[in-house]
Amino acid sequence: MSAGGEHLKDEGTRRQTVLAGGTAGLISRFCIAPLDVVKIRLQLQIHSLSDPVSHRTVNGPIYKGTLSTMRAIVRQEGITGLWKGNVPAELMYVCYGALQFTAYRTTTQALAQLGDYRLSPSGESFVSGAVAGGIATTATYPLDLLRTRFAAQGPERVYKSLFSSVVEISRHEGPAGFFRGCSAAVAQIVPYMGLFFTAYENLRPTMAQWDYLPFGTGDAAAGVVASVLAKTGVFPLDLVRKRLQVQGPTRTRYVHRNIPEYDGVVRSIVMILRTQGVRGLYRGLTVSLFKAAPASAVTMWTYERALKLIQEMELAALD
Repeated sequence: MSAGGEHLKDEGTRRQTVLAGGTAGLISRFCIAPLDVVKIRLQLQIHSLSDPVSHRTVNGPIYKGTLSTMRAIVRQEGITGLWKGNVPAELMYVCYGALQFTAYRTTTQALAQLGDYRLSPSGESFVSGAVAGGIATTATYPLDLLRTRFAAQGPERVYKSLFSSVVEISRHEGPAGFFRGCSAAVAQIVPYMGLFFTAYENLRPTMAQWDYLPFGTGDAAAGVVASVLAKTGVFPLDLVRKRLQVQGPTRTRYVHRNIPEYDGVVRSIVMILRTQGVRGLYRGLTVSLFKAAPASAVTMWTYERALKLIQEMELAALD
């Protein structure tokens, strides 16, 4: 087992891991919230940017690029429009971060008990990352759905508050309404987190030794590269998840009022390919990668530092 593989897995007690993971998720989410809103708006936009004729039937904004979309949101909805959905997203990221790192640590320790049947270091990282991602995604999915719906709201508010959104979805869509697109999310997150942690564990030992990176940001650099590699491969499932999350009785009330009806992951992919082509599955990929890189960098950098700080504080308290 490499030193890098042991670093993330065996450090800290379960409580320390939960606190460090939750802190990392909280800070990361706040920093990248505007990019997340832009990504969601672009993913939900179905009309062709290269065909002006298709714009004539559009009832809503036409976004082109990350910066122009940001400017349009600020102009039409104010600066706070860039943080729409941030409350459920913050709750999701805190819970997700804590669950993810706890499940990752627990799964890795369980795999270490396999003895002669133990997997390779890369295999352990992949399995642990996939299991952690699947558990954390499923447990926090209702908050992810609420984040998307609030971010998709334009100047007209579909839901007045977080509480009212929960009440309305429960009343009109039932419990299943909170899990629209969950299968796409799990199908996406399992390979994503597996690939991410595998790449991170292998890149971190080398990048941590790069003296020319400021403030000990080897962890952050490894997180950036790992995230970009993993994100690109599973992006179509992320787009399908967003399209499915805004289905239901409020589908035509979001900022994009022409979102088609989608039903199921496979049928949604087929419909997008038929009506929008392959490029339709990659709407918002640029901003997604632009978002994923700093998000992962902030998450991993904060996690490592928060864990170290918590351990030092607990040791100081014992002295």
